[in-house]
Amino acid sequence: MNLSDFQSLFAELAPAGCYVALRVGFYAPEAELNLFPAEWIDHYTLSGHALADPLLRWCQENAGYARWRDIDGLAATRVMRDYQSFGYTFGSVVSIRGTLSMPKRSLGIFARSDRDLLDSEMEEIQKSLSRIHAYEPKALTDAQLEALQLYSRGYLQKEIAYKLQISVGAVKARLRGGADRLEARTLREAAHIAASRGLL
Repeated sequence: MNLSDFQSLFAELAPAGCYVALRVGFYAPEAELNLFPAEWIDHYTLSGHALADPLLRWCQENAGYARWRDIDGLAATRVMRDYQSFGYTFGSVVSIRGTLSMPKRSLGIFARSDRDLLDSEMEEIQKSLSRIHAYEPKALTDAQLEALQLYSRGYLQKEIAYKLQISVGAVKARLRGGADRLEARTLREAAHIAASRGLL
């Protein structure tokens, strides 16, 4: 189970766009899904809005969900004026708080241009995001973990093979198997996910 499994649901409930960050750690989420149009993403990025976005701040300080219109002081911010100038008049935020065993937070910003999200829609988003947040993929084998550790340190596959005294084909199988268990599309993504979970 990963974010792409919920892409069509999120797109249906937030047709103007959405951003979802899964298990945000110290510096980055394990995975993210951004369905906002490229024009908004470019404007948001060039304007440095992530550092001042009151929606992201709400997600860091709260758990649950809220409509944008119900968050105090939101309308007066430059970031929200920009959201509105791009047609994102209505929306909600969802934040899933971490636990002691997994202290990371998952969050989402969901936008519409036609109406507020209904309570039932926000509950469906929160329930779906909670499921993804709590999902634990299969554990890595010791062999997969060992190969990923070396890969993350910059070793080439043939160097890993030499160091572990196995064939390059066996290294590829271990790395690909580890990436599959972590539900990563690339080896680099697998190494990032493993590191963010404290496995490396």
